[in-house]
Amino acid sequence: MIILGLTGSIAMGKSTVSRLFAQMKRPVFDADKVVHQLQAPNGRLLSAIGQAFPGVIDEKGVNRQKLGAQLLQKPEGFRRLEAIIHPAVVEELHLFLRKNRSHPLVIVDIPLLFEAGFTRSVDYIAVVSAPYWIQKRRAVSRPNMTESRFRGLLARQWPDRKKRQQADFIIENGRNIIALAAQVRQITGCLVGQGSR
Repeated sequence: MIILGLTGSIAMGKSTVSRLFAQMKRPVFDADKVVHQLQAPNGRLLSAIGQAFPGVIDEKGVNRQKLGAQLLQKPEGFRRLEAIIHPAVVEELHLFLRKNRSHPLVIVDIPLLFEAGFTRSVDYIAVVSAPYWIQKRRAVSRPNMTESRFRGLLARQWPDRKKRQQADFIIENGRNIIALAAQVRQITGCLVGQGSR
């Protein structure tokens, strides 16, 4: 089994690339989805997050807007939050890998692959990248996203340039879905039949 780590900065189109891999019947571990499940009603991280960040839990689980507001006021809280979330994500990742060990290629979609030290868990790394103006346009068009918040999120991530330098594959996402799908097929073809490093 080859484990391809998929990452990219905010609004680069990583989720679209992830869906393209899934459409090719490649198992995809979606760290964002896992985190949402862990923070949903009855999610196993609710208690710990609620204790660390009072007032952010409601009937829908973790209220991400309230949590985000607290983190904007006290950015040091990110470390506390990551200390709660990352071990649970690692646990879920190990379960996913065990479940899918018979597949020749699995995709591990983790936005903070580099920043959170997940590179040791993958064989290869694909970085989704796009020109900054496209990234910014995509980001600020999202609900509840402002330019200020976008800049704050970018500041917490490795620069795109640095990610590209560490990548085995760079997926350029500045054109159209056809070009994007072609790159996904090319990477899949390159890796399937190869052994893990």
